[in-house]
Amino acid sequence: MDQYEKADKGHQEKHQSFGHFVVMNNDEDEVDADEYSSMIGVFGYLPATMEDSELEMYENLTMLEEEVAMSDSFGTLPEFVHCGKEANLGVEQGLELVHMLLACAEAVGCRDNHQAELLINRIWALASPSGDALQRVSYCFATGLKCRLSKSTFMDMPLINRENKLEAFQLLYQITPYIAFGFMAANEAIFQASQGKSSIHIVDLGMQHTLQWSSLIRAFVSRPEGPPMVRITGLTDNEDNSKLQTSMNVLVQEASSLGMHLEFHTISEPASPSVFTVEKLNLRKGEVLFVNSILQLHKYVKESRGNLKEILVSVKKLGPTAFTVVEQDTNHNGPFFLGRFLESLHYYSAIFDSLEACMPRNSQQRMKIERLHFAEEILNIVAYEGPERIERHERVEQWRRQLGRAGFQVMPLKCTSQVRMMLSVYDCDGYTLSSEKGNLLLGWKGRPVIMSSAWQVASV
Repeated sequence: MDQYEKADKGHQEKHQSFGHFVVMNNDEDEVDADEYSSMIGVFGYLPATMEDSELEMYENLTMLEEEVAMSDSFGTLPEFVHCGKEANLGVEQGLELVHMLLACAEAVGCRDNHQAELLINRIWALASPSGDALQRVSYCFATGLKCRLSKSTFMDMPLINRENKLEAFQLLYQITPYIAFGFMAANEAIFQASQGKSSIHIVDLGMQHTLQWSSLIRAFVSRPEGPPMVRITGLTDNEDNSKLQTSMNVLVQEASSLGMHLEFHTISEPASPSVFTVEKLNLRKGEVLFVNSILQLHKYVKESRGNLKEILVSVKKLGPTAFTVVEQDTNHNGPFFLGRFLESLHYYSAIFDSLEACMPRNSQQRMKIERLHFAEEILNIVAYEGPERIERHERVEQWRRQLGRAGFQVMPLKCTSQVRMMLSVYDCDGYTLSSEKGNLLLGWKGRPVIMSSAWQVASV
């Protein structure tokens, strides 16, 4: 779908594109009467409660047919092709599937349940959890729309076992560079900022595993002056931490065998201002403090962002040497459902495309990653509102504003060469790396996916 995006830089400032279809800003020309009929032809129905910006989106969608007709492919669909029994969608079917998804999202947003049900049934005929990348991501979004339509709650949905979710996360870490990139950037920032320090305390938000720390331990051991004493305090919302404790013990033994003193502690509470105190964290004189957040802060954004601000201000008051933040670089916290749906469809289409390019169609590992990790994120973004919607991802610009208002300033990351070397290990073309005012962005074919950053308390 990327080939339909215009190449000029000015286009990116005016449009938000989902591959080949475009959402126009509100200052564009209005849609004339003739185009209403063409919209009805594309979607089979036209909601009566559309705002100007939404009409402009549909206006641009009608131009897709001409673009596809002049192209040999439906965006990145040819790259989904693998040898196997499964057949990919054709150009017309793929375009029809995307159109129906957006029309269904509009119908759900307008509470036109009858039309939404009809469209979902048509989507099921084309989408598939075992088809090509477009079919699979469409299946996830259709599931979210069905759940939103039926007004289900988290209590009604079957919960994914925590161990299965962790297994999917580990596979994502092992097979793709997205998580490894975040770990590498955060660890490098901590390592560089702790040079010459003999006692280090790392507070890890939302700790569920110890995957990040083995490489940092080896880096500390390699220091010419010898390794520091390290304490890692993990905040976790899981009362049963037996498996986490086991992995902690393994790392403590590994560090000890390398001549380094390592301690792990857990606090079974989510991040909150009451946790970020000297007493609660047992901060000690002489130790250098780091706070680490890997794909966690967005869960505290909520609707007003007041809760996030309180957490950031509380962290700032502790005076950490560095605050490492890794987040999904996309806007899934907009006020309007249709815009959020479109942005998330664009974002996860890129991710599913990258998974398809790196793993065969029948890969059980890829299926686990998609079903147990990304499908759950999509369900939360599409189906839920209020406090139940926790996947409130935001772009790097928004994080810069939020952290700046809380009293932080960026610490430019200096690990670009290391990240590029890491990416060269993956036998898959398409990953892209860029820098954004000191932050690093890892993407797929130019579409940012993950943001890594480091922050320090701003000087007065």
